[in-house]
Amino acid sequence: RAVHPENMNQKYFLKPLFLCCLLATDFVAWTPFLKGQNSNTPPPEAQPEKPAQAAENGEDQPKTTIVIGRRKEDDIFEVPSTVEALSESYLSRRRAYRTLPEALAEVPGVLVQKTSRGQGSPYIRGFTGFRTLLLVDGIRLNHAVMRSGPNQYWGTVDPLSLDRVEIFKGPASVLYGSDAIGGTVNAITRDPIVSDSPGYDGRLYHRYSSAERSYTARYEAGGTLSKNAAVLLGFSSRDFGNLEAGGDTGTLPNTGYDQFDGDAKILLYPTEELELVFALQKMEMDDAPRTHSTIYSKSYRGTTIGSDLKRDFDQGRRLAYVQARWTPTSSELLDRVTLSLSSHQHNETEKRVRSNGRLRRQGFDDDVLGSFIQAEKDSGLGLLTLGAEYYRDSIDSFFSEYEIDGSLRVQRPRGPVADDATYDMLGIYAQDVFNISDRLELTAGGRLNYASADAGRVDPDPTDANDIAAISEDFSAAVGSLRATYRINDRWNLYGGVSEGFRAPNLSDLTRFDVSRSGELEVPAPELEPEEYTSLELGTRISRDNFEAYAAIHHNVIDGLIVRSPTGEVIDGLPVVTKENSADGFVRGFELGGSWLVAKRMSVFGALAWLDGEADNPTTGSSEPLSRLMPLTGLLGIRWTSEDESWWVEGTLTMVKGQDKLSARDAGDTQRIPPGGTPGFSVISIRGGKELFEDFDLFLGLENISDKDYRTHGSGQNESGLNAVIGVDWKF
Repeated sequence: RAVHPENMNQKYFLKPLFLCCLLATDFVAWTPFLKGQNSNTPPPEAQPEKPAQAAENGEDQPKTTIVIGRRKEDDIFEVPSTVEALSESYLSRRRAYRTLPEALAEVPGVLVQKTSRGQGSPYIRGFTGFRTLLLVDGIRLNHAVMRSGPNQYWGTVDPLSLDRVEIFKGPASVLYGSDAIGGTVNAITRDPIVSDSPGYDGRLYHRYSSAERSYTARYEAGGTLSKNAAVLLGFSSRDFGNLEAGGDTGTLPNTGYDQFDGDAKILLYPTEELELVFALQKMEMDDAPRTHSTIYSKSYRGTTIGSDLKRDFDQGRRLAYVQARWTPTSSELLDRVTLSLSSHQHNETEKRVRSNGRLRRQGFDDDVLGSFIQAEKDSGLGLLTLGAEYYRDSIDSFFSEYEIDGSLRVQRPRGPVADDATYDMLGIYAQDVFNISDRLELTAGGRLNYASADAGRVDPDPTDANDIAAISEDFSAAVGSLRATYRINDRWNLYGGVSEGFRAPNLSDLTRFDVSRSGELEVPAPELEPEEYTSLELGTRISRDNFEAYAAIHHNVIDGLIVRSPTGEVIDGLPVVTKENSADGFVRGFELGGSWLVAKRMSVFGALAWLDGEADNPTTGSSEPLSRLMPLTGLLGIRWTSEDESWWVEGTLTMVKGQDKLSARDAGDTQRIPPGGTPGFSVISIRGGKELFEDFDLFLGLENISDKDYRTHGSGQNESGLNAVIGVDWKF
């Protein structure tokens, strides 16, 4: 729970009592399902690939493990939270989705909203934008300029470069700090293979999609330099044409764009105890249109057509880091130490031509220096984890507007956020995992957070008499978590507990001056306070020979949610809004899923998720539904695998109920949400794959077989109609 510095001492005394009282109510009998691996992907395909060394030695594939749950390597069955794991084969062949956000579409409790094809943003347990946290190899992708609503930043991570994706649902602020509210996702990139003798390997990956009119190619080269060093280089190219939607909607003009990704990774073992990783990543996205606000949009069930003549985004992301992982064999003080130093740059440029023909060009450059250190020790007190992390954002932003003839009309001293600004985040955390008995294991943790925002150029018009002063704000918080796993037997457990979440206002909250949603002008809000969350969760997992399942219920209490509120003013014909800590509320729901091996080579799998939530409306003073609530969503599937596992085929039925629970802002977002809400839909797809020869896989898919014309709730465009996907993945 976020607090001011003067209240910190009181917080330390109240928090342990508060946590213990909540935990006492948590372990109530709850019957049912279970396994915390990805419920939509029956094993073993859903499991992370076995390590290269284990594969070469012919070792059995290990059980599914995950790092994100307790910031250490864990059997997913033991984690006292709802977590998921998507393997490399799932990302690149079994689903072969275009982007990282789309790869999360079948995870229970996740709704993937797409303002446009280049702007996919997952809602995890009701939250998106800067209320969900994305990590890349443990490094924060979230930055101080990230917006509150759906945005395009998750699409900057190349899914073809990943070894696996780990998903933690619910608040995780103790381990991961600010923004970890709806969920935290760690995208873990592949390591090069280290072997005893020098050699090389490579990869050629190609994917074509008919309705997406897209072509994706991935090229990799790497190899062992010595028995202590290896390198991996990769390049991905994506060409997306205009999308072909289902039914009578047909081609959606002005929806295509290009994207390029490159990456490099070097793995060194100077000693048997030390591992060093050097990595570079670069992404460029060119002219990704935000079509829904332009004249090229098509009406769906009564949505309005935009008025912009053009609205495109250019986006770039560059990450360089070095990480050291030390596992001392002789130390009595530490079992493992991880150190990370990173430089992360993100830039964005919006090019928007309004109906009057004027071109507006605005954007930002954000340079983030990051670091974290973590130490682990297994002792008589349990498995103790201690860590600290620090990130510093330095932001430059820009804005200019041009007349139809190309002459400069306006040039502001700042862009969508304040110029000449910095944002600092510091966190110190501790966690202990210990056994109360043979059956009961507790995980307790706490974190101290500090954030500081400084902005020099806040006022977009310094000549205005009502000048907005520079901003210098500090925020502090102490959060805690107490969770438990109770083993009913070796194959059935209960898990749950209470976790607190914290989100400090970022520079987008404090200083934004930009058009939001579908036609409101947001102005700076320098007097904000942190948001606070308290979440309770109870779940159960079962893992038997032929059956695996999990179920979880959760309830998250919201205190001081930052929302936009109308000021009553109008600027350039647009209603003015600003942000306030004016909404309390809750979000609750359940998730369940599982897989059942009904015959030697046939399995069925499924999932179901429901969500509900409310928050105060600052205008009316009454409660209303949370914005873009995920509707009731279900999945059923069946999968066949050949005797020699050289081929597989599966069919899926996705069922989504219509969503008519709308906030006032949702109801007013007529370019994206149809009047009265978004209709439900059902989509049938068939996919399969064949290993033509060793390490050469062919994968095929026929998606949306009925050519259904549908839209994911809150999105700015419809999904693809009947879509044929074909691709090959050759590793050599």
